[in-house]
Amino acid sequence: MSDAVLESAAPTDQPAERSPLYRPATYADIGLVYGRLQEAIATSPFYSEEFKAYEAARLTKDYLASLIDADPHHVMVFMLKGEVSGFMISGPELGTLWLYWSYVFPEKRRSALGITGMRAFINHWDNGRFHKIATYTKSGNDPAAAIMLRMGYKHVATLEKHIFGEDYLLYERPLNKVEPGYDRGTQGGLRHKLVRKLKLAFVK
Repeated sequence: MSDAVLESAAPTDQPAERSPLYRPATYADIGLVYGRLQEAIATSPFYSEEFKAYEAARLTKDYLASLIDADPHHVMVFMLKGEVSGFMISGPELGTLWLYWSYVFPEKRRSALGITGMRAFINHWDNGRFHKIATYTKSGNDPAAAIMLRMGYKHVATLEKHIFGEDYLLYERPLNKVEPGYDRGTQGGLRHKLVRKLKLAFVK
């Protein structure tokens, strides 16, 4: 199962920046995204220390590179005034698109990026490949819940003692799947890891 979580900013009444609002990540973004992702994990008030340690170890630079290799939009970065100001990280699992982490940088939260970023994510991925988006969050993460409900997600289940003995809330949003077959996700194995390592070594 995925350990998907949503951590985002509350919606505001401030206008969204005009496009380009988002773009797929490149290898050159991995260092920045990795550092801010570790920040998101460490500073979250909603998750246990066991979960934080697990996520910090799981979401390596190589893992981000594998998502970019599968589809660069699995690491989607959001822009404000030409600067990367947040991101959404997703991946395919058993035919479902899982949203693992969504993070608006704390210094950028006096913006509408939580809403506009989620809208851009949904609009991109409603492209015929997946039948739904799924994500987990925790009770008390009211800003994330407000954004998801506003953007068409439903709280479909409360999973009791689901991850490291804690309850998690499962949210889902339907998409319009039209393409046959299912996305098989990232490529593992030593050969692919070595190729990614070499590509990362050449990123300045």
